[in-house]
Amino acid sequence: MEKECDIICITNRHLLKDNYKDALVRIAKAHPRAVILREKDMPEDEYEKLAGWYLEICRECGTKLFLHYFHKVAAGLNADGLHMPIDRLSEVLAESGFSAGESAPAAAGNKLKDLFGVSDIGVSCHSTDDAKMAESLGCTYIIAGHIFDTDCKKGIPGRGLSFLNDVTHSVGIPVYAIGGISQENIRSVRDTGATGACIMSSAMVSDNVGALLAGLKQCASSSSC
Repeated sequence: MEKECDIICITNRHLLKDNYKDALVRIAKAHPRAVILREKDMPEDEYEKLAGWYLEICRECGTKLFLHYFHKVAAGLNADGLHMPIDRLSEVLAESGFSAGESAPAAAGNKLKDLFGVSDIGVSCHSTDDAKMAESLGCTYIIAGHIFDTDCKKGIPGRGLSFLNDVTHSVGIPVYAIGGISQENIRSVRDTGATGACIMSSAMVSDNVGALLAGLKQCASSSSC
């Protein structure tokens, strides 16, 4: 059965001079697979206030909101999910004394969900070893990148489609590509076996996020783009 190509939107307030909350509302109304509220450089108390406000917006729109980095905020607000860099997840699990042991990924996942109080737990991975570790710990999805050259990682070459292909074939959980994703290359991303892709800059600055997502989804399943 062919996998559906989902799009996750990731926020970055530094991409806008103003009207940041207006951009967040536009993204929520476009109904991506989920939104990751990535503002990890905010003080935790400010992040919690922003996340509380945005969680209400997303629930009104029927869009899932995954919080980022601040796991206690995610649990306290009963967020839909939590996303972390793989090293941050490892750090938090070590502090909590968590061990997946010899558990199957599904059993480890239940332990992880109980620990964080959310149903979806994802990590950012930069190697197949990272991806395998994430799966063994019970993560429900992976974001792999960055795949293509992007201004967000200026001067750092993308890891490329061969890297993405290796990651998607090393694990059995959904893999989302990130980094320079566009209508011109999303079909090649899909061809690696990736479940979908993540966008940040294009979503933050777009006046019509719905059309942006529709174009990406169409091109993911068509060779005409």
